[in-house]
Amino acid sequence: MPLPSEGEGRQARPDPAIDLPPALRTPMDISAATTADTPDIDSLLDAAFGPGRHARTASLLRAGAEPIAGVSLVARDGGRLLGSIQYWPIELVTGDAVTPLTLLGPVAVAADARTLGLGRRLLAASLAVADAHGFDPILLIGDASYYGPFGFDAAATGDWQLPGPVDRHRLLLRQTGSIVLPKIATVRAVNASALAAPGMSA
Repeated sequence: MPLPSEGEGRQARPDPAIDLPPALRTPMDISAATTADTPDIDSLLDAAFGPGRHARTASLLRAGAEPIAGVSLVARDGGRLLGSIQYWPIELVTGDAVTPLTLLGPVAVAADARTLGLGRRLLAASLAVADAHGFDPILLIGDASYYGPFGFDAAATGDWQLPGPVDRHRLLLRQTGSIVLPKIATVRAVNASALAAPGMSA
């Protein structure tokens, strides 16, 4: 599986230790990802997507960035990593205007845990945190049938350009606020050293 005008600051990012809403707490440990999780996350992503994952368009958008702490989550059972979801800062550019966006993905679940609905649980938990902290519009590259129920669609992204190939119907956006986004624009990576919470590597 796998995805404000210039000068306006990004919304404050949630603290890594933020509690999940009670309704989303489960016997399986879903918590904010930390640096200690990075090796296990990388191994999970390699198993899920293979060695070519770094050449994907979504990976190009993540280049040079750090996953956003607090909303990037992991799921463990007895200490074993079963799933992860990551969020990244990116930008939407048109002319001289730069609009901050958030890139969702990858979402990965261990092969033997894919019948547990874990990916959807990670999505619901992380989006609850994102909504509670007033996140920027969220973009992803993925299947509308899977992400549609969470508020994602391709209605606004048809003329957005990316740094690599993408199926237009899989470039999905979730927007809960009132920010007016340009119809024609370029989505690009951002140097996130001053924007994303430190301590995690791609």
